[in-house]
Amino acid sequence: MHLIKLNAIDSTNSYLRQLSNDKQLIDYTVVVATSQFKGRGQMGTTWQSQSGKNLMASVFIDVSFLDTEKAFYLSMVTSLAISSTLKEMQIRNVKVKWPNDILADQLKISGVLIENVIKNNKLQASIIGFGLNVNQLNFDNLPSATSMHRVSGRVFNLDEILAAVIRHLKIYIELLKTGNFKQIKTLYEIELFRKNKPSTFQNAKGLMFAGIIKGVSTSGHLQIMIEDDILKEFDLKEVTLRY
Repeated sequence: MHLIKLNAIDSTNSYLRQLSNDKQLIDYTVVVATSQFKGRGQMGTTWQSQSGKNLMASVFIDVSFLDTEKAFYLSMVTSLAISSTLKEMQIRNVKVKWPNDILADQLKISGVLIENVIKNNKLQASIIGFGLNVNQLNFDNLPSATSMHRVSGRVFNLDEILAAVIRHLKIYIELLKTGNFKQIKTLYEIELFRKNKPSTFQNAKGLMFAGIIKGVSTSGHLQIMIEDDILKEFDLKEVTLRY
């Protein structure tokens, strides 16, 4: 792991992406920031964090071995790496809320933003960014957020947590490289929040409907069993889990 530590930065993903444009990076080049004032999440959301309390990092990985249609597996392995780290640190009730939010006690503890570099319709590299709430206790106006400290009562070393995430990420990336797609998908689906439980969803038009999460497709669509035992697939913009 080649580690770049920064104090204040707009976004670790943006910084690492620009760095990769300027020069050739080695695998697992990691940018970590004490403070991030334009942290980005899925679908244009922002990631808020108290300075020095949490882990905000981005990792550069050469993914030229992976077919473009299997890009969602990067989301799966990242989710698994973070959830495995949390479990290793004895954080309770860890689950993955599709596609890649990590929950502890049903509250959000981590978010992921993956930006792929594609040339000539082929994956070249991936910038895997994640925010992990570690030692922050108060989350103003964020009632659905929590942290490792809040859940466990313990204070954690940020460097140790980062090293653990990268260690787990390397393990799962190696599984990808050796073609263990079925195993990764099975492991990811085991971690899915509310899998096989009757749940309420909201579609893109704002309408609510009932269904049961059964898994994900290889392309990352959420598979929901709706009325009359019909299995339907939804992408990120089409459905929101409302519990």
